[in-house]
Amino acid sequence: MRELLRPSRLAPGARVAVVAPSGPVPEERVQAGLDLLRGWDLDPVVAPHVLDRHGEFDYLAGTDADRAADLQAVWCDPSVDAVLCARGGYGAQRMVDLLDWEAMRAAGPKVFVGFSDITVLHQAFANRLGLVTLHGPAAAGVDFIKHARAQEHLKATLFAPERVRTLVSDGPALVAGRARGVTLGGCLSMLASDLGTPHAHDGARGGLLLIEDVGERAYRIDRMLTQLLRSGWLDGVTGIALGSWVKCGPYEEVRAVLVDRLGSLGVPVVEEFGFGHCEGALTIPFGVSAELDADAGTLTLDEPALR
Repeated sequence: MRELLRPSRLAPGARVAVVAPSGPVPEERVQAGLDLLRGWDLDPVVAPHVLDRHGEFDYLAGTDADRAADLQAVWCDPSVDAVLCARGGYGAQRMVDLLDWEAMRAAGPKVFVGFSDITVLHQAFANRLGLVTLHGPAAAGVDFIKHARAQEHLKATLFAPERVRTLVSDGPALVAGRARGVTLGGCLSMLASDLGTPHAHDGARGGLLLIEDVGERAYRIDRMLTQLLRSGWLDGVTGIALGSWVKCGPYEEVRAVLVDRLGSLGVPVVEEFGFGHCEGALTIPFGVSAELDADAGTLTLDEPALR
């Protein structure tokens, strides 16, 4: 893992584009998200196919080609300063190979925000563009629309990232210690399913891994972590920060799996950092050097997420 290029922070009046690379989203939620962004003195625009629904598969926001075209068009638009995903769901894996990475690299760096299924794109942006991305709320997500903590933390990250360089855990250390590395991660199920694909990380060596998931039984979490362990993907990871495990309960079973599968790595592991599918989810950058202090329950970035 290596440090990646940090995009520039946003300023009042910045244009931000909303795209839907994965699942469909109701129009009223898109409008609610746009209203919040306008309240931050941003200029939000919506890509043409955000409200589309695939004709055959209702879990997709339009065709793969249209979803990819939306993302590429707004990324390559010089008037756009940031790209925010409307939601996660499923579908990023189907469209990521349709993107013209050379054209997107030539367009230069800008802010990219999303989580859940968007983990696939976080990995691709890191490996194809060498760019820091933000694992943060979906622009049309219920959490972003309804919870002030998610709104305020994302806003601070976008406009004044030096104010949010330290994340504090609400839980204990599962494995004590202190570690340094470059942040990476996202939704565990997506990291496992993306394993070995052209745009994914080869492994987490030298990285601080941040993982979470939603709606997965303990044995499935066991299976995914075991897959990452057996493949060697976790070899050389320096530390692990855990986010939310909503609807993955009972949590005591999930915690036991996390301790069993991750404890043998011999690196610090800390739970309950408040990112992911939980209420009021925090925004975290991927591709930034940081220190994890398991005893203090802190993850501290060496530099702000954005320049």
